Amino acid sequence: MLAFRALTPKSCPSLVRIHTSARWSGARVAVVLSGCGVYDGTEIHEASAILVHLSRGGAEVQMFAPDVEQMHVIDHRKGQPAEMETRNVLAESARIARGSIADLAKLSAGSHDAVIFPGGFGAAKNLSSFAVDGKDCSVNEEVERVLKDFHKAGKPIGLCCISPVLVAKVLPGVEVTVGHEEERGGRWPYAGTAQAIVALGGKHKVKEAHVDMKNKVVTSPAFMCDTKLHLIFDGIGAMVRDVLKLTGK
Repeated sequence: MLAFRALTPKSCPSLVRIHTSARWSGARVAVVLSGCGVYDGTEIHEASAILVHLSRGGAEVQMFAPDVEQMHVIDHRKGQPAEMETRNVLAESARIARGSIADLAKLSAGSHDAVIFPGGFGAAKNLSSFAVDGKDCSVNEEVERVLKDFHKAGKPIGLCCISPVLVAKVLPGVEVTVGHEEERGGRWPYAGTAQAIVALGGKHKVKEAHVDMKNKVVTSPAFMCDTKLHLIFDGIGAMVRDVLKLTGK
């Protein structure tokens, strides 16, 4: 039988470094999901990165998703819609939340210090109709309510990847970034989204992270860029840190 020795800060000094690396902000942050899977829901790596950075920052997290049907279901092996299959956004999002999730209709700005929206095509398909309607898209009524309520309360809003289109549509004149406005040899395959941001009424900034101090909106490109996973993880971390900083906690 293997013998296990209890790990303590004295016997394992690295534990001290691990457990003192967090900034215990105490901020209450809502994370809004749009399903489970990059092509028809939340981008899982982005959601995970956000949750890790929030944990490291000492935030208290609660996850939400709208209780609606997905626009469609994508077979992620083939990249094509699955015939005769439907899924619920809240039920699918619960996979990422490990079951601990609530209907978006229950999210109140008064109970949270900030809200963050990961990306993934679910933001453009399930939280809005941007994937189909572009600049003429509509935004899910609960998503619109949440964005307006947090903005009115002066509480920070974080978004990454494609999700900045949501706030560009709902809050005209807001400054966001989805990275660059040119593909740059394929490194920015969704560069055209920058022009869509402007068409939606937003202001696009060619940056790899941006803080709109006036509106307290923080954005990061994440998987809008074809780059290494650890760089995407770090970029999301910068977004999360700025969101927590803006809470004042």
